Amino acid sequence: MTQSISKTDLPLPSPRVSDPQALAAEIIERLTYSIGKDAKVAQPHDWLTATIYVVRDRIIDKWMESTRATYAANAKRVYYLSLEFLIGRLMRDAMSNLGLMEEIREALTSLGVDLAVIAGLEPDAALGNGGLGRLAACFMESMATVNIPAYGYGIRYVHGLFRQQMADGWQVELPETWLAHGNPWEFERRESAYEIGFGGGVETLTGSNEEVRHVWKPSERVIAAAYDTPIVGWRGERINTLRLWSAQPIDPILLDAFNAGDHIGALRESNKAESLTRVLYPADATPAGQELRLRQEYFFCSASLQDILRRHLQQGNTLTDLPEKVAIQLNDTHPAVSVAELMRLLTDIHGVDFDTAWEITKGTFSYTNHTLLPEALESWPVPLFERLLPRHMQLVYAINAKCLVEARKQKNFSDREIAAISLIDESGERRVRMGNLAFMGSHSINGVSALHTELMKETVFADLHKLYPDRINNKTNGITPRRWLLQCNPKLTSLLREAIGDGFMDDAETLKSLDGFAGDSAFRDKFAAVKRANKEALSNLVASRMGIRLDPSAMFDIQIKRIHEYKRQLLNIIETVALYDQIRSHPERDWVPRVKLFAGKAAPSYHNAKLIIKLINDVARVINNDPSVRGLLKVVFVPNYNVSLAEVMVPAADLSEQISTAGMEASGTGNMKFALNGALTIGTLDGANVEMRDHVGEENIIIFGMTAEQVGKVRAEGHNPRAIIEASRELSQALSAIASGVFSPDDRSRFSGLIDGLYNHDWFMVAADFDAYAKAHRDTDQLWTDKAAWNSKAILNTARMGWFSSDRTIRQYTADIWRA
Repeated sequence: MTQSISKTDLPLPSPRVSDPQALAAEIIERLTYSIGKDAKVAQPHDWLTATIYVVRDRIIDKWMESTRATYAANAKRVYYLSLEFLIGRLMRDAMSNLGLMEEIREALTSLGVDLAVIAGLEPDAALGNGGLGRLAACFMESMATVNIPAYGYGIRYVHGLFRQQMADGWQVELPETWLAHGNPWEFERRESAYEIGFGGGVETLTGSNEEVRHVWKPSERVIAAAYDTPIVGWRGERINTLRLWSAQPIDPILLDAFNAGDHIGALRESNKAESLTRVLYPADATPAGQELRLRQEYFFCSASLQDILRRHLQQGNTLTDLPEKVAIQLNDTHPAVSVAELMRLLTDIHGVDFDTAWEITKGTFSYTNHTLLPEALESWPVPLFERLLPRHMQLVYAINAKCLVEARKQKNFSDREIAAISLIDESGERRVRMGNLAFMGSHSINGVSALHTELMKETVFADLHKLYPDRINNKTNGITPRRWLLQCNPKLTSLLREAIGDGFMDDAETLKSLDGFAGDSAFRDKFAAVKRANKEALSNLVASRMGIRLDPSAMFDIQIKRIHEYKRQLLNIIETVALYDQIRSHPERDWVPRVKLFAGKAAPSYHNAKLIIKLINDVARVINNDPSVRGLLKVVFVPNYNVSLAEVMVPAADLSEQISTAGMEASGTGNMKFALNGALTIGTLDGANVEMRDHVGEENIIIFGMTAEQVGKVRAEGHNPRAIIEASRELSQALSAIASGVFSPDDRSRFSGLIDGLYNHDWFMVAADFDAYAKAHRDTDQLWTDKAAWNSKAILNTARMGWFSSDRTIRQYTADIWRA
């Protein structure tokens, strides 16, 4: 009789060998037995999938080892809740962090396959939009790198935001089909599935000991199913997990209805459930759109919290020690409903009394704020919130009562201050304030740059800061140097290794030792050659995608980010029009050849942002086809901005545009990526630009325009943009050309409303900062002509950006907030 083996004594699989010969054999084996293809007829996408499987096998070894170690130590875990994770392509990231890049390349070469070709076929994961999602991705990689046991929680979007195409210069939104052929990186976890409810009502029950219980009876339920993706830390020392939720119906098809001939109605519940995880940020201009967004947010928050509590209790912990074993970080207000949901789970499901549950909740949650725009702090109409989440509405009122009474009794708050901190905004339509809920329900609230954090205390959370003065703290954002230097800029990485050794690969702050090379003419030449090669790569991409030829010897002036009025792509393109006028009017001057490159997506319902994209494309069409410019100026809007496109554009930039209205950009991380790769920044003293100036030196960054304090003063005292415009010849001529239809002959009034807005209110200070911005550009031209000075400054930017590693940021979160 065979003796059974205890699960704890089960043998572990042998770690995979990673020499090129073994890797080549495994790739063939995967191609044959996992994909079912003979190598003789395999297509590039087959080779890609087979290679991913082979890399994935080596990740799994480390992944399981990391999980076992965390369970054995019963270590505190960090849970990062974010509606976005803009992780991009994963194969190069994984190979690089595991130290397998050259071995895989050699293995594939022996099989007649080009790694670069198949790597370019991997789709970008459509799980985010911009900086918020990319920050979450950098943080996940850094948490693994600095050995923090962590889970990321989000939504497994089928289509993500959208795929951007241009039709006659207008943005067109198409579905992003990144999951069309499956995702070889993910693992479905059938055992991790949870019911999520909506609607219905709440019953109050009284037990035999007079204990009151509240029972929520939802009228709708869906299933949240888990899909796990491993996130590899540097050198593969730890592998963490990104768990994404997919919505599934409880009854996928109503057979009675289907057999009765109602084929569409039979799938109604299935379609309703699946709509939850189809699209990132569904337009919320309609009541239906608002409801879908709130459903999405509650869906992923509830599933994540149920999963967190299950894992916590499964290890023999108690609910009262939740804050000692669990740290949950809310990335912006999107997961703020988690505060009410954790209270519901603790009180209604696990029987914890309200006051104890509130202390547990505050001890567990921390909240990162990313905006000073009041309209960007989410709020929901009370009727919608109450109809969709009736028990949570009760808990919001209960939390509000507790905190408002505390404010009145302990701090003697006035009626105005009470109204400001209340979870219910009663200034118009009654709305639930999610930013206030996140603040009240967290023990730590952090800003993402020094300036942003101080402004947060003075503006959006001034009264809550007065009530809880010890909660707000700063954690300046960072980027992972693995993705944004080692992987996206291998030529620069090789040059740095040759000059200063490999230490910066493990500790980005050792890049400081590059300082001494800024005055070395031979090194400057090598640095410039790397930049030239990267510009040629971008030029080839633009030529192949758009048929536009670029001169790599020109200055590449790049602005890539979400299209929004406060980020001021409009200021950039207006200055471009003014420069166009000057080049034509003064051909005798020595103009610096310049390529203005833009990329970014506008929210589908954001009219002015989409109009700015159209303006950029209209201006590009005129300038690029005008022989009088003599090739001195080109304008290009590159469609469908994503991580993979950024990985080509960032290393190619000479000049990085970080020109948001001062006081409105929380941090920015694109500014860090560009500077790390040797671009000079032209920008305002906004967000992390302030700290970047302090680190790289004010002589190595080009700062212009009003400060946040000056912007606030101008707005308070009254802004007269018309007078400013009329006093600036270049600005008034550029605006007149745009408004009169010079760039839109098919519709001469197309941009008149956009320009009228600048004359009449100019909230984003485009007119107010124009002259300073134009002068800064002409100063930049002057600097460009001194190539030795330019390259020295570029080298110093790279050398002094190590502090902006997300490893440093995560270590600060760990020490000050999570205590993991």
